[in-house]
Amino acid sequence: MGRSGTSALTRVLSLCGGTLPGELVGATEGNPLGHWEPENALAINQDFLSQHASTWFDPTLRLQGEIAFTAAQRSNYVEQIKAFLLPLAAAPLILIKEPRITALSEFWFESARQLGLCVATVIPVRHPEEVAASLAARDQTSPELSSALWLKYNLLGERESRAHPRVFVEYDALLSDWRAQISRIGAALSLDLSVRDEAAVDGFLRRDLHRQRHGGRISELFGHGWISRVHVALSAAARDEPLDTAMLDEVFAAYRASERAFRVALDDFRARLAVDVGRNPNMTTRIAAAAGSHSQTLQACLRSAWYGAHNADVVAAGCDPYEHWMAYGAKEGRLPCEDPLALLERLMRERAAAETAPKI
Repeated sequence: MGRSGTSALTRVLSLCGGTLPGELVGATEGNPLGHWEPENALAINQDFLSQHASTWFDPTLRLQGEIAFTAAQRSNYVEQIKAFLLPLAAAPLILIKEPRITALSEFWFESARQLGLCVATVIPVRHPEEVAASLAARDQTSPELSSALWLKYNLLGERESRAHPRVFVEYDALLSDWRAQISRIGAALSLDLSVRDEAAVDGFLRRDLHRQRHGGRISELFGHGWISRVHVALSAAARDEPLDTAMLDEVFAAYRASERAFRVALDDFRARLAVDVGRNPNMTTRIAAAAGSHSQTLQACLRSAWYGAHNADVVAAGCDPYEHWMAYGAKEGRLPCEDPLALLERLMRERAAAETAPKI
């Protein structure tokens, strides 16, 4: 799961004898010391996800059993991964950190197998509230999406790695005593990690970069105790205690059934609403009412390339699209964007956030 210490763990392992690919994603505000993940792997994975209407932010399990990949799709993707791995294959220990692999591990593990590489996994574990706070700070994700992603990727990471040597590492434990955790990793995976640049590791693992801290109650936004149960189980595994895989399978099955049922219901609702929108000339006035007079979300839509392309007369007249729409466009029934339902939902969230924000 991203934001769980994956970057820190990867860099420490690289300073203990592991080999990183070239052309890594650089540092950002969210990861000021680097991501330590290969740009090429990210591009390969993102392209495959995009082909199937998905991204890393997809909370569904459509790619894990619902979509029937063709033989050509599988073969092409595996060959791309093999082409990426092949130049690294001579190294005794290759480190690949790219969070999308968690949802695509069947392809990556098969590619490694075909190249004669042995797969082992190190799974970082971090308190779900810290991950949610980190995602909110970096990507402005909602607690609901963050919770769903935390469940999805932690469940998949554990489930898909069962056939391979693996070890679980708590992020806080890595920061507190990295030497002990590296020893655990070496023992669990039968790796010699004794050739270390200890000074470099000590300088890299800065406690001040552990910016989101939470050790208390977990918000069970789905009402089933799933997140707490999974976190307790994975934390126990990170202490080398037995892992309750039966319970994890139970949560996985429940999450799969629930997310699919709600997804089908929402898709059905959207399809029916789209029909109603076509019959309802008042949709634009509803959007205007929900937006109010200072909506940044609505302004962005009305000043977008899509709106300009579909309202060439407004552009030709030299009018400000937002001001024109508020004065005339809404009454004329000009839709601000391609998906008015999604816009209406965003406007309602924007308005609710504004109403609950502290007044200065």
